[in-house]
Amino acid sequence: MAVKMRLQRHGSKKRPFYFIVVADARAPRDGKFIQKIGTYNPLTVPATIQLDRQKALDWLHKGAQPTDTVRRILSFKGVLFLKHLLRGVKLGLFDEAAAMVKFQQWHDEHESQIKRRSDTHRQQQRARKQYVPTRKAESSSEGTTSSEA
Repeated sequence: MAVKMRLQRHGSKKRPFYFIVVADARAPRDGKFIQKIGTYNPLTVPATIQLDRQKALDWLHKGAQPTDTVRRILSFKGVLFLKHLLRGVKLGLFDEAAAMVKFQQWHDEHESQIKRRSDTHRQQQRARKQYVPTRKAESSSEGTTSSEA
């Protein structure tokens, strides 16, 4: 039985919301699934992703194949990097503590980048909402004085 990690669409028309699920490859997109491992909301800026990292890692070790979009989500959340580090532990390149330190450093840096992006987005939104008065009254009064003279 081929198992895939994929998105299951929910939400109304033009308002998508997705569950990240593990399902049999033959099951329909919104049909029966084996386990729900997270959610993905692309409408927020930045996109909101809730993911059970341990469940996703377990399914990857069992051989579940993620779709392209889910692969990008797993990469964004660090699951694929963690799998890569654990493979290094298995091969004896370094111990598990060193792998967790490397992952924690990456995670902290990644979270700071996400926070910086969301802050800049908020600042741009505030700048768009600010009202800037224009001085059309002065330009129209100058035009009437030149035509009278």
